[in-house]
Amino acid sequence: MIPPPASTSPNALASFARRALALARTEIAALGALLVIAFGVMTFVEVADDMTEADGQAFDHSVLMAMRPYADDPGRPWGPWWLKEAADDITSLGGISVLGLFATIAVVFLVIQRKRLSALLLVAGLGVGVMLSEGLKSVFERERPPVAYQAVETINASFPSGHALLSAVFYLSLGVMLTRAFPQRRFKAFVLGVAILMTLLVGITRIYLAAHWASDVFAGWSVGAAWAMALWLISYAIDRHQRRHHAGLRDRPAPTEVDRVENDHG
Repeated sequence: MIPPPASTSPNALASFARRALALARTEIAALGALLVIAFGVMTFVEVADDMTEADGQAFDHSVLMAMRPYADDPGRPWGPWWLKEAADDITSLGGISVLGLFATIAVVFLVIQRKRLSALLLVAGLGVGVMLSEGLKSVFERERPPVAYQAVETINASFPSGHALLSAVFYLSLGVMLTRAFPQRRFKAFVLGVAILMTLLVGITRIYLAAHWASDVFAGWSVGAAWAMALWLISYAIDRHQRRHHAGLRDRPAPTEVDRVENDHG
């Protein structure tokens, strides 16, 4: 709870209103994260159930055939040659090697920004994401699309898509965490937009290259988004607890334009 202002002066009331509004926005964000988690879990359960039924399998096969219109060359995807080359490049952005490199860069940036809690949670989140991906693959053990249709090499089970899951975990988690480093709304919107776009592109390329069935990617997105929002909630809860106890391992709040003005006049 935010204590009421000790003074009824206009400046005190304005400061109190700003703090109350910021708290309301944070609580709404927490509720939104819970909704994403619930929706992600329900979607995964539904997709996992559908993939074993005739309707779900028919949908996956229809998407695969739409991406492979050349009967004489089933391994050739729809579109011009350069589209396949672009898909090869984009899909690597969801690979564990590329994500590991990006994670290292992101962690260094967050530490420099004194966001030590976010840096730690990003590393832990990606590690748990790998375990989720491999664990679910071993449980379902679904075969990938026929090798004749695949435009890239694959090495393990199909469901869920590891690229889709890990890209959702990493890019969405990083996007949400980086918004706390930028006080301006336009920067927050830009960072989140890029995170969502990267996640979508990686998953779409997995379908386009026939590395996965469409339902594999939907399942990966669902689990990845749910875990990314769970990480944000964990970060939020830990940060609030440690602020109350003045603990060392927490994110330093980013200064806002209002804070700068108040400091200049303080």
